[in-house]
Amino acid sequence: MPELPEVEALKDFLAGQLVGHEVVRVLPVAVSVLKTYDPPVGAFEGSEITAVRRYGKFLDIEGDKGLHFVTHLARAGWLQWKDRLPDGPPRPGKGPLALRVALETGAGFDLTEAGTQKRLAVYVVRDPQEVPGVARLGPDPLADDFDEARLAALLKDERRQLKGALRDQSLIAGVGNAYSDEILHAAKMSPFKLAASLTPEETRRLHEALRGTLAEAVERSRGLAAGRLKSEKKSGLRVHGRTGEPCPVCGDTIREVSFSDSSLQYCPTCQTGGKPLADRRMSRLLK
Repeated sequence: MPELPEVEALKDFLAGQLVGHEVVRVLPVAVSVLKTYDPPVGAFEGSEITAVRRYGKFLDIEGDKGLHFVTHLARAGWLQWKDRLPDGPPRPGKGPLALRVALETGAGFDLTEAGTQKRLAVYVVRDPQEVPGVARLGPDPLADDFDEARLAALLKDERRQLKGALRDQSLIAGVGNAYSDEILHAAKMSPFKLAASLTPEETRRLHEALRGTLAEAVERSRGLAAGRLKSEKKSGLRVHGRTGEPCPVCGDTIREVSFSDSSLQYCPTCQTGGKPLADRRMSRLLK
């Protein structure tokens, strides 16, 4: 799933490609991608793009007609830029193409989604706050005012584990499964530690890891074309998706805890005092 750093890079890339250009066609291929109907998606046609913004994991493309084209790429969605779009309208079918946006130059982008769980979303609204997911977002962790005191206030009454708290978009915007693993590894904290139990020193460490990990990932992605962002994300991860590999910090073997639809990775030596975390799902499978 694209998270804050990748969406931030997509925002910068699209701003350079879209601002000042006119959208001449918006062509839905999969009806499931459209989450609003008033105004209709076709109302965005004829808009000259004035800005591209990011809200958490949402991309907002603003036009001069007072409308916003907002998209969330979800778990398996992606944006593919094309300097020259194919001639003719796209054909509905079983492929990954969900929606196409064409500019007056002949360039544009496709929104695609792999797999069978169709969660990629497109909204055409007058105000991004009309999108429920945008309206409920917590603060952006890279904002100038996101200091240690702000993080401490967010976590002080949280009776959840840190992993879940970091992924809650209404608490902190933009962090998903991958970067929550990376942040907790950098902070040397167990993903199962209760969020409300952090000491001031631990809060300082988590704040530093949170902002540092995301800022470094943004810098690695900055200036890359949309097609290279996925591979850049994977290459920069130290623990997430690296079960069985040696930890780059201490050399211990990276372990995994599996859930029904996701998993987390961590280093026992760096994060849990050398003790493996209970993986109840795997334990049941091994019985």
